[in-house]
Amino acid sequence: MDKNVPNLGIGIGLRPIHLKEIFASWPPIDWFEIISENFMSGGMPLRNLEKILERYPVVMHGVSLAIGSAAPFDWDYLKKLKALAIKTKTPWLSDHLCWGRLPGARFHDLLPLPRRMDVVNYVAERAKIVQDFLEIPFALENLSSNANFTDDEMPEWEFYASVAEKADISMMLDVNNIYVSSRNEGYDPKEYYSNLPLDRVIQIHLAGHSDYGRYILDTHDHPVRDEVWEIYREVYPKTKGVSTLLEWDDRFIPFEDTWKEALKAKEYQRQIVYD
Repeated sequence: MDKNVPNLGIGIGLRPIHLKEIFASWPPIDWFEIISENFMSGGMPLRNLEKILERYPVVMHGVSLAIGSAAPFDWDYLKKLKALAIKTKTPWLSDHLCWGRLPGARFHDLLPLPRRMDVVNYVAERAKIVQDFLEIPFALENLSSNANFTDDEMPEWEFYASVAEKADISMMLDVNNIYVSSRNEGYDPKEYYSNLPLDRVIQIHLAGHSDYGRYILDTHDHPVRDEVWEIYREVYPKTKGVSTLLEWDDRFIPFEDTWKEALKAKEYQRQIVYD
């Protein structure tokens, strides 16, 4: 795994609803993360992205690689992904530890995988292929857990760590998803992140969620909860400092307020005492 990558600072997800404000004022954002698939077909989205690239670093984050699917790789998709990576000069690229395709069918969701060693081996081999093809560091993101499989052989953190280590890839660690999974499955979130090889983390995601009492969902439409900020405060120094991103994907608030929410990360970083 190549950790010789920059800490870009604090960023937010680039969303069309905010473009007018960004182009009008060119705010002092450290960097933007894009959803790769939104820019792979050209047109106005790509022209807008080109304007962003003139002023800001951009990192690509995908939602449809479906690394754990039984279907063969979609090589047309991977070629477009690599072409966009070259255009954006993204220092790394991430997607999710999930499945979402079958031969002849594509599901528009991030579906969890059985936590078994045979699945670890299968996904790790595919992740190696992706990283070798892209020729840049590749990272997988942990999902939020809402259900388990009856034949699971290991907890989520062991499954996630085993895939990353066997494939020798990076981790794109979503600390909100750690909290969501811990609440839904009933464990201490510290047990999760204390058992991860945090030196493999290349980027951190922060986001808000919806709390329904008996369960919570990773909806990216609320401010980051204090409990999630606490996880961030503990995890961030153990990564030796990596790029941090706020995701906000629904029930949008004004751009300035979104940026203020992301900047809270700097306050938590100031509280950190490094060993």
